Amino acid sequence: MNSYQVLRFGAPLARVEQDMPRPEGTEALLRVQAAGVCHTDIHIWQGGYDLGEGERLTMKERGVALPLTLGHEIVGEVIATGPQAAQPELNRQYLVYPWIGCGECKVCRRGKEHVCPSPRSLGIFRAGGYSNHVLVPHTRYLIDIGDMPAQQAAPYACSGLTVYSALRKIDPAVLREERIVIFGAGGLGLMAVTLLGALEGAGAVVIEPDAARREAALAVGAIEAIDPAAPNFLARVKAAAGGSVWAVLDCVGAAQTVQTGLDLLVKGGQLIQVGLLGGRVHLPTPTLPLRSLSYQGSFVGSLAELQDLMALVRKKAPIPIPTTCRPLSEASDALHDLEHGRVVGRIILQPSLSAA
Repeated sequence: MNSYQVLRFGAPLARVEQDMPRPEGTEALLRVQAAGVCHTDIHIWQGGYDLGEGERLTMKERGVALPLTLGHEIVGEVIATGPQAAQPELNRQYLVYPWIGCGECKVCRRGKEHVCPSPRSLGIFRAGGYSNHVLVPHTRYLIDIGDMPAQQAAPYACSGLTVYSALRKIDPAVLREERIVIFGAGGLGLMAVTLLGALEGAGAVVIEPDAARREAALAVGAIEAIDPAAPNFLARVKAAAGGSVWAVLDCVGAAQTVQTGLDLLVKGGQLIQVGLLGGRVHLPTPTLPLRSLSYQGSFVGSLAELQDLMALVRKKAPIPIPTTCRPLSEASDALHDLEHGRVVGRIILQPSLSAA
């Protein structure tokens, strides 16, 4: 089995050959068909998150141990299962739910494995999809994608699930009646635009500094895509949103985007942050109750939400976000390209494109 692993934070990924694992118990062994390259992979590879004002949350503090095979947006073909596993159809492609918890605590029993205090997420706390094979702890984490191309399905495991869960946290009446302001048109932002259409929302106004990404946002259904450096930026955003901004989805998560989002909101508005770029926000505490604002973080989503999302995708067939397929051997280059803003949509690593 060939994998591309982080052996030292910040260093190029290393190609590592290992014996093929043999699934035990409820496990399933998949031949990887597609693995998305996500901004979370960059944070893990770099070794931490920027907390602002010189502080940093390290991966060691999060419990991430090296060596680690990255990759949590995985589609694979089941080739073997353990003796206690339910029997999925062999040689069929499945989307993998990667946000796996301990399975025993009260959080997991409530169906919220993604916020388990002892996570075992693939590609973060255990080996992920930057490999030609991946071991999944239980067959319940496999979602049949039918005839959907692997490279199209893979991003739904993270970028799709993340924004779907966040959009479902917005007041349904607001979602239906008001245009949502979305910061960022990377993989998350583009997925948010296309899923908002599938959810029959009133539309999206996207804020994005990169011209190519603004074009991509319009192509997948955004009503308007605005450069934050444009003259009268705030007034333009409010006008595009219909005069008042009731909900903001921040897919960037920088101090500036969060602060701008809060400034845009009308009294009673919501800001949901899913981006992890970094920084720190200082809020005068009286303004939250006086303006009845809601500022909420949202982290990926539950297994049930991913199942619901894929049912929605099958029913509504939203516009796929742009994807670029590259050989698994280019995993390090793909991370560098994403880190430096050279990607529109998602890069998908596919072992089948090379002998790696």
